[in-house]
Amino acid sequence: MKIRVVAGAVLGAVLVAPSAASASAAPELSGAAVYASTGNQLSRYAAGEWSTLAKTGAMPQFSAAPDGKKAAWVTTGGRLQIKQDGKVTTIVSGLQGGTPCLTPVWSPDSARVAYTAGGTIMSVKADGSGAPRKLGASRGVCHLAWSANGRYVAGYTGEADGLYRLDVTTGKSVMAKGVKHVTHLQSLSPDGRKAVVAFPENADALGDGSWPAWFKPVVVDMVTGRRQSLAVKGKLLGAFYLADGRLVVRVGGAQHNTLVVLDGAGKEVQRVAEPAKARKLALLQVLP
Repeated sequence: MKIRVVAGAVLGAVLVAPSAASASAAPELSGAAVYASTGNQLSRYAAGEWSTLAKTGAMPQFSAAPDGKKAAWVTTGGRLQIKQDGKVTTIVSGLQGGTPCLTPVWSPDSARVAYTAGGTIMSVKADGSGAPRKLGASRGVCHLAWSANGRYVAGYTGEADGLYRLDVTTGKSVMAKGVKHVTHLQSLSPDGRKAVVAFPENADALGDGSWPAWFKPVVVDMVTGRRQSLAVKGKLLGAFYLADGRLVVRVGGAQHNTLVVLDGAGKEVQRVAEPAKARKLALLQVLP
């Protein structure tokens, strides 16, 4: 597979999307999150304390689980490894290592991990039990994202020339509209229709596909191609969908970054100051 991508600075059943009212009634965020630093260390911040979630090795092919308690990554030698309960386990071997855009992704319930095997998206139980399961063939193999309803896994191509959404119930992959060049996929809306992506400023310089410490987020409807403007002022550094439909927008600051929470209608409902230590780190998961 040809890979020539860069992504920024560094490094079951279908559910109906929550209404704006239900999203605004959800519990406020505590500020807990998982971050990645240079050296590919994943760290969890919660209740004012930092802890190391995992050290994933030489390549930034990593993912943090939605529960913030587990991590998955692909080693340079092509082994899919899981860290949970303090133990590292290899659950799949023979994958393509050394290609930073080929990041795995956790299922919404933090029980399975989806990963790329050639042009196929597979998934496996995180505890290593049972055989891997084929989700479907797709050209969208880079920076995988899994929708909260469990139905869609999306990713962009190794050539960074398209975004694809795979329906895991049918095994059919469809190219998203409105995306000609793309260098990062961060998150999907709960119903799997919208994606938070990064578009390159220069399509002739796409780079190597490493996970970005920051990026200018664009929300695109993958069915219509329509882009959603975010009513948030400041330097936007990323955005992340929560399982209840809220959108968390990361805004840069001189001393610390801020997480601005929008409800389903795009209205601001909360602001959370990130710790100063996280200012230059990549945001992997926003935790409830």
